[in-house]
Formats: sequence, C-alpha cells, structure tokens
Amino acid sequence: MRVDALVVGGGPAGLAAATALRSGGAGSVVVVDREDEAGGTPRLCAHTGFGMRDLRRVLSGPVYARRWVERAVACGVDIRTRTMVTGWAAPGRAEVTGPGGALEMEARAIVLATGARERPRAARLVPGTRPSGIFTTGQLQQWVHHHHLPVGRRALIVGAEHVSYSAVMTLREAGVHAVALVTDLPRPQSYRLFDVLVRIGLRVPVWAETSVAGVYGRDRVDRVLVRGPGGDQRSVAVDTVVFTGDFVPDNELARLAGLSIDAGTHGPACGAGGVTTAAGIFAAGNVVHPAETADVAARRAMFVGRAAAAWLRQGGDETTPNATVGVLVADPLRWVVPNRAHPVHHDTEPVLIRSRVFLDHPRVVVTQGGRRLASYRLRHMIPNRSHRIPSDWWGRLRPDEDVLISVASGVQG
Repeated sequence: MRVDALVVGGGPAGLAAATALRSGGAGSVVVVDREDEAGGTPRLCAHTGFGMRDLRRVLSGPVYARRWVERAVACGVDIRTRTMVTGWAAPGRAEVTGPGGALEMEARAIVLATGARERPRAARLVPGTRPSGIFTTGQLQQWVHHHHLPVGRRALIVGAEHVSYSAVMTLREAGVHAVALVTDLPRPQSYRLFDVLVRIGLRVPVWAETSVAGVYGRDRVDRVLVRGPGGDQRSVAVDTVVFTGDFVPDNELARLAGLSIDAGTHGPACGAGGVTTAAGIFAAGNVVHPAETADVAARRAMFVGRAAAAWLRQGGDETTPNATVGVLVADPLRWVVPNRAHPVHHDTEPVLIRSRVFLDHPRVVVTQGGRRLASYRLRHMIPNRSHRIPSDWWGRLRPDEDVLISVASGVQG
C-alpha cells in the first residue's frame, strides 16, 4: 500500500499532525493505532481539564479525544485502529499488522507519534515482595474505564505531578480512598489549583521529601514502607499502589529506524517541526518530550504536521540534511526540545526546557562557542514541568558548533 503520509499513533498528537498534514495539502494520510479506538489516553480520563490550549475549550478527556478524532475524519484522514507498525521493511516502508493481516505500507513521509509510558515499579528498583495491586496511571485507567474491574479500597500514589492528580480522580471514580501522594521532591509539581482541589477539596495530603522504601504483601499489597525527610521509616496500610509519572518515550520504532536518540529526552533527536535525523521521518508528541499534557502535545504536533506537509510539497528531497547542530543543556536542566537545529530552517515554535530542581527567577542563557545568543529571565522552573523560551535566536546560529542552554542564576527552592 502506498500513501503520502503515515502517522504512527492515534492519540491527540498523532491526530493533530495528521489533520495538519491534510490541511497542508497531503493527499492520502493514514493513522494507525493499536488500541480499539483512536484518541489516546484522554479517552480513559473522565475528569475535565482537556483542550484549553489547542481547542480553546475545557472538556472532559473522552469528549476531547472524540473532538480530535472528528477533526481528523472531517479532513479526510484514514484512521485504522487495532493496527500497529511492528518494524521497517526498508526506509519509508513500514511493516503493519492489523485485523486484515500483515501488509507493507510505503509512505513518502512518516510521523512517529507513539507517545510515552510511565516507568513501572520494577524499573524504579523499589524493593519488597511482588503482590498484586500495583499499577501505573495508564494501567489504572485501563483497569477502571476500559475493563471496568474493581481496584481496591486504599491506595498510595507515588508522585505529585500532573498525572498523579489524574490518578487521584480515577481512584475516586473507582471508589478507592487515596491515602496520600508521595514525592521525593520538596513540594508538588502540578498546578497550584489541582493541588488545592486535591489536598483541601478531597482531603488527600501530599507527603513531600518522602520516598517509597518497599512494597509488601503476599497475594495482595497490604503495606508500603515510606521514608520521610529525616530518614525515618513508617509503614502505611494500603492494598493498592499507583506509580505515576517518570515517563520514558516509546522509542522502539525510532531506534529500529536508525534515528539518533537524544541523551536528555531519550526520544528521537528532533529539530524544529519535528524533523529527525532521517529525511522524511518526523516525530511528534510525547515520544519527543516526555511528557506534556495532551493539549500541549497536540498543539506542538500541528507544527510537525505543517512541516511534514511542506516537505512533501517541496518534493521530499532525500539528500537535504534535516538538522546539523546539536542543542545541549547543562545541569540542572534535564532536556531541551528541539534538540537539533538547522541555521536556515526554523519555525516560530517555542523551545521547551525542563529542570530537575525548583528554581526561582532563573536566568536562562543560550550560547554557541562561548558567544551569547540570547538570555531570558523566567519566573520559576518546576521539575516535571516544561518551560518555554523563545526561538528568536535560531536565525543567529553558526552551522559548525553545538548550542548550550544553561542557567546562569537563580535561587534553588
């Protein structure tokens, strides 16, 4: 099967990229998604708060997912569910498996929008026994909203970022009492409104500077050992544990395609518009920046779709390098997106940076070979949340040296 564009992943980012591709003049655009329905994780989030940045509406997760599916279909996008790309037969040729069997799909442009996943307990090296009752947020949402299975009675949530508060709401819908959110950082990392609603409205405390020292139980979780700020340990009686956040990108297809992987994000290295180190392959959404809220991922994916459509209109020159200059960060910054740059090809898309610590009034400096390109004063930086700086310095790059983004000043909170 031959198409103009193949989008791998039918979440908000993939659907936004596909919609922008069609609006930009691409002919046949196919989206493949391994789930029964397109729309991604928001389908399983019954709470509100979706769509503010991209659709200019405040919607529940299922309604938000439906809106993006409707937009894509209205543009003429072909959405194929229960279908997944398992590998590459050749550059630009995907091995696809779906209800109708296996086929090879040849695409002039490919957009990877495979998303990110939370690291489970085993990957976090949490000791103890191996009972049932341990979830990630994604598994919990599938358990409650897709399979409609009972969860438990008392739960401890590991993490205090955006997705952790989503886990609180899912537990509440399942009739489970959330005992507390546990974070090893000094304070929560989500929006203050969410924190107030959960701590005061739902009376779920946040135990800061606290870590999980062990999970125990025979058949089912019966207690969790937590270590507090002073190193003291205590046992908490729960039958459910939800590990939230700590996202890693689903980068397997990117690796199989031979794309360069960024050391900070662990996703495909990308320039403006999601261009990767292989001509004709683009990346969008949380496979690039693990992990943003759905509306942020969708909004940035529209830049990717427009860039891919422009590349197709220009004939898809396989010999043109997509990005030549690395964009690096210095501690305490964790990663930057875009993390590759081309001195000529850039967009108005803001640059995202993320810190591993709380910083008050940091000054962020962009340099190349010791030459200062830009400097920005931010109000604050919060771990597990991205912060934007302009990309107006992009046009002043030299083609032969990497760029470094660092924090010149700021008070650690």
